[in-house]
Amino acid sequence: MFVVGGKDVARPIATMPGVAQLSVDRAVALAKEASEVGVHAVILFGIPETKDAKGSSGWDDQGPVPLAVRALKGALPDLLVITDVCMCEYTDHGHCGLLDGGEVDNDKTLDLLAKEAICHARAGADIVAPSDMMDGRVGRIRKALDGEGFSQTAILSYAVKYASTFYGPFREAAASAPRQGPTHRRSYQMDPGNVREALREVRHDIDEGADMVMVKPALPYLDIVAAVRGAVDVPVAAYNVSGEYAMIKAAAAAGMLDETAAMLEVLTSIRRAGADIIVTYHALEASRVLGGA
Repeated sequence: MFVVGGKDVARPIATMPGVAQLSVDRAVALAKEASEVGVHAVILFGIPETKDAKGSSGWDDQGPVPLAVRALKGALPDLLVITDVCMCEYTDHGHCGLLDGGEVDNDKTLDLLAKEAICHARAGADIVAPSDMMDGRVGRIRKALDGEGFSQTAILSYAVKYASTFYGPFREAAASAPRQGPTHRRSYQMDPGNVREALREVRHDIDEGADMVMVKPALPYLDIVAAVRGAVDVPVAAYNVSGEYAMIKAAAAAGMLDETAAMLEVLTSIRRAGADIIVTYHALEASRVLGGA
């Protein structure tokens, strides 16, 4: 869910039919609806009112994500709440780390990511999910969480995040497209042709303390999902990303395919490849179909 400030806000996202930016109260209402059809976990992305070069709104205790976490855990104590930990939603330049001389500075970003993770854990997040792809961030976040008394807060690492064209609709939803520095994220996201690096990244993140690892995107990288599942013993997640979701919606709207059948085929393929967890914008629709609601 994409969380914004204000009250009674549900701002549709044009490139993602059926998905909207939501104020905290509307996010709680949607989570209740989701829980009723069997979706008992959510992942939150924040869209703050102000952004700056450091992304300081990312660790604001009164920011949209901490407010949403507290409200969700208050209304639905058994709901599993995951928070995205990254800078791109909070920086005015749109990159996932601090810019220094026009390039992203990996090492200077780590402490800021740790501050964001602590802010989310303090609000009550069950799992923090660093998606930035900075080297060493899992270890830094684990050390920071443990030092602040949050040893039970789990880390779901976006360990394998490719520099993909399928993120376009998300970047509109989160207003996170790069606006300064490089116009791409290839210096810290992965080369789509590289399999070996994916397995190295996964092992590094597990060694640093990741409890679960994520492959993103899902559909063009089902071979990577399968390879990671075969290489590690921790839970493996796959992110059925915005572009994958939008393609089905657009094709269905044009009468090119059966939306429900396509959705279930896609989700089945991700599960078949070995994903224990699927992050998807289809969650409510799929649960209604599978549950017969």
